[in-house]
Amino acid sequence: MNTPTILKTIVERKFEEVAARRDVTCLETLKQRIQQQTPARGFVNAIENKLANNQAAVIAEIKKASPSKGVIRENFDPKAIAESYYQGGAACLSVLTDVDFFQGSDAYLQEVRATVPLPVIRKDFMVDPYQIFESRAIGADCILLIVACLSFEKLKELHDLAVEIGLDVLVEVHDRQELETALQLNTRLIGINNRNLHNFEVTLDTTFDLLPLIPEDRIIVTESGIHTTDDIAAMRGHNVHSFLVGESLMRAENPGERLAELFM
Repeated sequence: MNTPTILKTIVERKFEEVAARRDVTCLETLKQRIQQQTPARGFVNAIENKLANNQAAVIAEIKKASPSKGVIRENFDPKAIAESYYQGGAACLSVLTDVDFFQGSDAYLQEVRATVPLPVIRKDFMVDPYQIFESRAIGADCILLIVACLSFEKLKELHDLAVEIGLDVLVEVHDRQELETALQLNTRLIGINNRNLHNFEVTLDTTFDLLPLIPEDRIIVTESGIHTTDDIAAMRGHNVHSFLVGESLMRAENPGERLAELFM
């Protein structure tokens, strides 16, 4: 695959991180922690419920920083942001847990899930089965798999393991080749990232161009570049009603109020 340089850097670091984490917490310990977890909240179900009521299904993201934008939100209180999103009508939450590139933390996900009843996706770079068990052990209800950084064999292995242990999966694509790969999986959620990972340019045409190739039984989640009511209207006009929104909400003084304004 023509994996973007920044993604290669992140993935290489992720393998090192997984090895270090495994030295601290063995797989058996993670499995024991999973047994103590409350049942996974239905991430896909929460989205489907919004769509069934003709509402936009928003996965509202809790993100402090990114490699391309640096620190996005200085006043970063994950629990307060989660409560704000909940009041603003989010269907689900997305929490960045990558430490090195996004200033995230597993603790943020745990705090958020304990604060509100919404399902939570662990937004990270999954490259190893260890991370799938780890995600469920820290309380995630769903994981992200990025086609651009996985072989099909590894993608399927991680997807099937996640489903086996009760996690929902959002499979992210950026182009036609990645979409064709993703569609080989029995996954309900297909995320289309409108950000080009090679040059970080964002265009909503990425979603529009891929729409005709996606079967009707899949739920399309458009990601990145959703900033205005016009952006949302354009997507909904193309029958895309599920959104993953981060930066435009994170930069607002009250993220939940901004969510409600955009999607009212």
